[in-house]
Amino acid sequence: MSKHYQVLIVGGGTAGITVAAQLLHYSKHFKHKIAIIEPAEEHYYQPLWTLVGAGVSKIEATKRSMESVIPEGADWIQEKVISFDPTNNNVYTKEGNHISYDYLVVAAGIDINWQAIKGLPETLGKNGVCSNYAFEHAPYTWEVIRNFTSGNAIFTHPNSPVKCGGAPQKIMYLAEESFQKTGVRDQANVLFYSANPAIFDVKKYRNALEKVIDRKQIQPHFRHHLIEIRGEEKVAVFESLETGEQQTVSFSMLHVTPPMQAPSFIKDSPIADDGGWVNVHPYTLQHTQYANIFGIGDCSNLPTSKTGAAIRKQAPVVVQNIISSIKEKPLAATYDGYSSCPLVTGYNSLILAEFDYNKNPQESMPFNQAVERKSMYLFKKDFLPIMYWDGMLKGIM
Repeated sequence: MSKHYQVLIVGGGTAGITVAAQLLHYSKHFKHKIAIIEPAEEHYYQPLWTLVGAGVSKIEATKRSMESVIPEGADWIQEKVISFDPTNNNVYTKEGNHISYDYLVVAAGIDINWQAIKGLPETLGKNGVCSNYAFEHAPYTWEVIRNFTSGNAIFTHPNSPVKCGGAPQKIMYLAEESFQKTGVRDQANVLFYSANPAIFDVKKYRNALEKVIDRKQIQPHFRHHLIEIRGEEKVAVFESLETGEQQTVSFSMLHVTPPMQAPSFIKDSPIADDGGWVNVHPYTLQHTQYANIFGIGDCSNLPTSKTGAAIRKQAPVVVQNIISSIKEKPLAATYDGYSSCPLVTGYNSLILAEFDYNKNPQESMPFNQAVERKSMYLFKKDFLPIMYWDGMLKGIM
């Protein structure tokens, strides 16, 4: 099979669907001239998995069929991309087909590398080892939290880029509060092992979160990453990124944020930078070498947090710059690195961190967002899913 599209989008996640929907809103001219290549049957609203793991939300509410979210007017090619030929404007699929394009948008997300931690695949979902980073595993996190009675409750952040960089600590704050409610907090040691040098990059929010950690008596261990789990023994092995020394810690609960990496079909392609990410200009999102290619979201090398909120600001830039390219005009739309992280600090509290490339707060609310607020918790829990399904994916936000 050989097909040609004016705009070809690789990836049917948040970024790919949003770009397609916005292009179709811009002009009916794009109808059936846009295709999304995506092999998956389902589409997930992943930010809610933290609240699934905390017993607040139902996992079923985070899933819809891919067919239902593909914008009307966009063709869905249910195949898996395996390689790019940007010189000849072709994409090749595992099924043996090639699709050509005038413009390519690479929105392929990020791959989770469960295998990178020795022993993790064998013990995940049992022995108190859980993770909110997979649809099938998030409900087990709540099972572990509600059955917790005593011992070490460990939460990790790996030595790699991750999607939703605040998620590794959000579930920790919720678990700690749950332990308080069930009367087992005095029997629990809550430990945070993070490869990062601090709890958060942006100073304003870091200061606020350090107060949360102190109040909750959480023990942080920075510049450490998880390298091995011995599930049957309930032992985790950490390595210091400063000294290389290893530390063995027993646990009753272990919430793992697995290492993540660029998708392999991007890493090994001509469109990748040395780290394996799609190599784009940080402001226009246009590829640094191929002018008719744009990158967006988690698979790009944009130096900002990999969040859905970042994609919400990136998508209009990609759309407007594709339209400018078609009209042979200069690329006028720019992205300033905006990202947002709704940092849940408890069952009724949240710090809404918003910032740009320079790690400067870029707050959208008329109050100090470094303060924990119930209103912002409800904003995340109730409003953001609606905004996602009925706004972003429809191309109207």
